[in-house]
Amino acid sequence: MKKHLTAIIFALAIVIAAAILGNAVINRNKKSGTVDVTGLGQKNFTSDLVVWEGNFSRENMDIKTAYADLEKDRKAVTDYLVSKGIPKEQIIFKAVYTNPMYQQNYSSSGNYMGQTFLGYELNQSIQIESREVEKVEQISREITELLLQGVKFYSQAPRYYYTELESLKIEMISRATEDARIRAEKIAENSGSRLGKLISANMGIFQITGQNSNEDYSWGGTFNTSSKEKQPPSR
Repeated sequence: MKKHLTAIIFALAIVIAAAILGNAVINRNKKSGTVDVTGLGQKNFTSDLVVWEGNFSRENMDIKTAYADLEKDRKAVTDYLVSKGIPKEQIIFKAVYTNPMYQQNYSSSGNYMGQTFLGYELNQSIQIESREVEKVEQISREITELLLQGVKFYSQAPRYYYTELESLKIEMISRATEDARIRAEKIAENSGSRLGKLISANMGIFQITGQNSNEDYSWGGTFNTSSKEKQPPSR
């Protein structure tokens, strides 16, 4: 998966796929009519790509000292990740962010009296993109062990992706179309008519929601990125 794909991420998942609006012809007493039916397709699937990010920082009155300390932390982070089985080439360090820190001063009566320089805060983020989903997921939980080495590391929640999404969509469209046909046939049967040719079909919204969550359908599509377990919401 290319790095610019930053939406639609999932691990173990169930998906509400492409609701199909099918118009079926019904003939009854030689009179023609139409019926609209909605088809549903769904399937369990497991993510094959994880993206995880974290950041660490240093503070000091002297910017050179702060940067030197950050360099030491970067080496400690790299050594830790490599020891856990992450290849160096998968560890992407982003640009260092420098933030001068100031304290705002006020008199006892509330009048502003200027500011005091407190030093510099330097922050650097890392990103790991890997197909070893379970390994990276575990590291994201355990990397706080670096705190014992004096590294102020903050881990973000992993994001889960599926690289075969387009193929999955096609399969879901096929399932939803078949489901729509079966529903139309049942309507025709119960009304004493017979099903004619398909007039038109339109694809609906591709939905991905977290398991046991309160997420529901959205006209714009629901794409859960934080839950590993996915499922279709009730309808």
